[in-house]
Amino acid sequence: MVSTRTPGFSRPRGRFTGRARTPAQSISAELPSRRRRPPTGFSTRPFPRQRGESTFPPTPDRWNPARLASLRRVQLLGCLIAAGWAAAFPLVSDLANQRLWGLVAAPAYLVAGLLCLTLPRRFAAEAAAVVALAGAVLAPLGLLAVTGRHQSEVMVVERSAHLLLTTGDVYLQHPVVVTDYNPYLPAMSLFGLPRQLLGSSTAFARVAGDARIWFALTFIACLLGAWRLLRPSRDRAPLLPLAVLTASPLIALALVVGGVDLPLIGVCCLAMALAERDRTVSAGLVLALACSLKWTAWPALPVAVLLLWRLYGRRPAARTALIGAGVSAAVLLPSVLTQPQALRDQVVRFPLGMTAIRTPAGSPLPGKVLAGFGPTGHSVSLALMTTALVGVAIWLLARPPVSAIAAADLLAAGLAIAFTLAPAGRFGYLALPAVLMIWPRLAARRWTSRRPVPPRPVPDAPAPAVPRR
Repeated sequence: MVSTRTPGFSRPRGRFTGRARTPAQSISAELPSRRRRPPTGFSTRPFPRQRGESTFPPTPDRWNPARLASLRRVQLLGCLIAAGWAAAFPLVSDLANQRLWGLVAAPAYLVAGLLCLTLPRRFAAEAAAVVALAGAVLAPLGLLAVTGRHQSEVMVVERSAHLLLTTGDVYLQHPVVVTDYNPYLPAMSLFGLPRQLLGSSTAFARVAGDARIWFALTFIACLLGAWRLLRPSRDRAPLLPLAVLTASPLIALALVVGGVDLPLIGVCCLAMALAERDRTVSAGLVLALACSLKWTAWPALPVAVLLLWRLYGRRPAARTALIGAGVSAAVLLPSVLTQPQALRDQVVRFPLGMTAIRTPAGSPLPGKVLAGFGPTGHSVSLALMTTALVGVAIWLLARPPVSAIAAADLLAAGLAIAFTLAPAGRFGYLALPAVLMIWPRLAARRWTSRRPVPPRPVPDAPAPAVPRR
């Protein structure tokens, strides 16, 4: 029988097993002048192929998110969804600023979708992103900033900065109405300082001193920093991904009308990237800033510390934990000593709906629905939220994260559960876990949370023994 097997290639293991013909191993007849010793930790035996491993050349993945985002019909579908989202606000919202944003943003999203469909492919996405960014963010934000219109969160932040400069405290002692409550930690008042320095006498001062501008700048700067740390190669700045994310309804609406959660989103993304790159001091300072803005950012500190402990050991983790906890405690200590009752009522009890004046934050989320049934439903909501967060904490301790993506996923899961089951919350709060899951993946250009492992080099085969003469 004549063999049809190609010399130098091993016999295939099966027709449909996904295994390709691989070159057979051969031992070179040349004797090296100097016998080389295998590196420590490596075996001279080649690694066996794992079950299900394919040795065929990689084929393009039709479900790759990057490839899907480049398709015209996907871009058009995204613009249509964004336009429908924006068009719903003039019909269902009772807030004038949100209705204005919907009236301006919906046509911009439609025009962006038309550009994605008609312009040449090489610059259609860029042109659509510019139109969406201008129509959904810049135009409504400029209009509201010049006229001095904003949601109550911006006024609360700017008033806390005024109180900080005049009295040294950031909380009103005896709140009477909803807007007297300040549910933020003392560091949030820093974003209101430009208003106190520039005033509002001119159009430029009204725009440049607006806290929303500084919310947005902090958000963008932190995302750019996280991108630079996580990118696999020294490529260009992520102008298109950042423009698309900022122009999306998830971020654009919050940025235009309030934007108070944007710096928290950016700081948490940057903290996870710094932790993965072993920047312990910088990670500790960034985490201290996050923990001084809102108490909802406190879970970011143990997540980042466990990431550092898993990757680099106990000392870097302890260093970051001490810096983060120490600096944030130093920021909070004056308010804890001088206004303990106001801090507890306005920062903790008010967002949880446990004060006489209820928070206006409300959406048909499960926790809010349960709290609507009275004290029993409120207690059930808090119990479910606590139980779920304990489960996330146990999972975090049992399987610490091994990458910034995994750490951001765990933090996003905990925050999403807290926002969903809390007695009071808004759909806008879910922007934080959404960006935590999206942006690190875009920056690292991988969609799995596992840390990439470089292939282990296989050393040369050992030379055969030479008989002595």
